[in-house]
Amino acid sequence: MARGKSLTRLYIPDDIPAHGIFDAPADQAHHVAHVLRLSAGDALTVFDGHGREYPAVIERVGKSAVTLRVSEPSVVDRESPLAVTLAQGISSGERMDYTVQKSVELGVHAIQPLSVERSVVKLSAERAAKRVAHWQAVAVAACEQCGRNRVPLVMPVRSLTSWLADVGADALRLTLSPDAASTLRELERPAGQIVLLVGPEGGLSPREIEDAKAAAFRPLRLGPRVLRTETAALAALAAMQAVWGDF
Repeated sequence: MARGKSLTRLYIPDDIPAHGIFDAPADQAHHVAHVLRLSAGDALTVFDGHGREYPAVIERVGKSAVTLRVSEPSVVDRESPLAVTLAQGISSGERMDYTVQKSVELGVHAIQPLSVERSVVKLSAERAAKRVAHWQAVAVAACEQCGRNRVPLVMPVRSLTSWLADVGADALRLTLSPDAASTLRELERPAGQIVLLVGPEGGLSPREIEDAKAAAFRPLRLGPRVLRTETAALAALAAMQAVWGDF
């Protein structure tokens, strides 16, 4: 018998059997037992990343395994109506984690980390792969907290130059500048994808700004003040949700 309704949510990337009993994957079992410190009888919600969530009860907590009993799933859509890809120049340490976490809460569709000239952090291929895995885990945790049942993809790190060549021609392409002529309210609500390009600490270099303009990125002004990199991305996403989205 469950001990009351719980707000605890757990992402299970494997197949979840409806109306069945199964052992949680090892990482999730460790999180339940040793981080959340839940025990048999506690209720939680599990979700599969494809839009479905399942009421669940913990049947057993062992040394290395957690057994869950799940009920019938329901399809719960908490996704934003805006398909925004955040192309973020890699910032240092907690700034990047914060940007990933809060952009997921604000409904971002995908995140593209970019290596740019003024990135403080310079990553080898091996370190870049590890950081992407870490940022993906941050995105998962944000979904568990905010109620999203679809996990945004954090894509592999790319250079700005190579990425600009592949940006979809039909997407509304925006970048931020306090000197830009346009504001968000002057733009029509896009029917398709939106790509938001944000620089790291120190912003994009003059050459990168020109490259972005050549790739049809439109400068956008968020007021006259210069915003920190982690503030800029989140302010822009929140403004889009307020003007075009579900705020």
